[in-house]
Amino acid sequence: MTTTKPMSQERRDMRAYRLTAPTLDGLQMNTEEVPEISSYEVLVKLHAASLNYKDTFYIAGDKGIQLPRPTIPLSDGAGEVVAVGSRVDRFVPGDRVAGALVQDWLYGPIPTHAVNSSTSLGHGLDGNLTEYRVFNQEGLVHLPKNLSYEEGATLPCAAVTAWNAVRGIRSSQTVLILGTGGVALFALQFAKALGAKTIITSSSDEKLARAVEAGADHVINYRRNPNWHKAVRDLTENIGVDHVVETVGSNTLEQSILAARIEGTVHLVGIVPPAGKLDPMPIILGAITVQGVRVGSRQLFEEMNIFIERKDIHPIISQRFAFEDAKSAFIQQLNGPDFGKIVVNIHGENES
Repeated sequence: MTTTKPMSQERRDMRAYRLTAPTLDGLQMNTEEVPEISSYEVLVKLHAASLNYKDTFYIAGDKGIQLPRPTIPLSDGAGEVVAVGSRVDRFVPGDRVAGALVQDWLYGPIPTHAVNSSTSLGHGLDGNLTEYRVFNQEGLVHLPKNLSYEEGATLPCAAVTAWNAVRGIRSSQTVLILGTGGVALFALQFAKALGAKTIITSSSDEKLARAVEAGADHVINYRRNPNWHKAVRDLTENIGVDHVVETVGSNTLEQSILAARIEGTVHLVGIVPPAGKLDPMPIILGAITVQGVRVGSRQLFEEMNIFIERKDIHPIISQRFAFEDAKSAFIQQLNGPDFGKIVVNIHGENES
């Protein structure tokens, strides 16, 4: 079934948030017309969206990320296909989908032009904090069958980034994961599902206890153990870990390198502050690989979804907010999620 009509005439308006300035007050809800679709496009009714740490930079004022125009925020969302263009062959109405963060990164290494986020949702392109959105069919993936819309909405940024970092891990290996943010928790779930042993760090004993419930084999409170790389060495008989998922950045990178085994890999992810001076000798002496991770392609997203469905992995959600209360979701992200992802419900799970 194909159609170029987005919906019946009585449903032509939608609510959408736009960032008109890089502040929380600049986040404004508007009523807009639901856009028409062209031959290769798909109209999606968004059921849920989720926030990432990076979204706080868009409301950080002069020190944050400046957008060139009023933009619908949030790169992550999931919904239902309600109409398809006449040349669409990847989706049909009723399919449950999510948009890839970088809309034209389909496979292989990240395209050169995409490094500046010009084709990223919520940055160069409008994001998901809206009731309806039109996508090119190539920018969408099917949700795992075992996930709800809320769970599916958490995948495009944090989960794909974590999958890109840990997908090559073997069951005989040990993985150190820094923190309990969105990428870290997905990395923990994926690493455990791959059979690896996991070590996770946090300054909160409560979060560490929840990390154990989520599958962590060992935990380290880095506030009580400021030289936590030595604790990692103690847990691995002074060998070090095979992989480090480094989600903090310049303040912890040196210890992450020291925690890695000979020929280990440090996967550096997220938006991190500029690094100071770093002694290169531990990298050279240990033959350590430090690899930057930038989300992932649509192909990796689809590969991850197959794994999630096969292993019946469910994202950890900490808090849910109504669409009308989206500003509170941003405030909570600024303050730091309790443990897991923050979700905004746009349409109810079963709302027609």
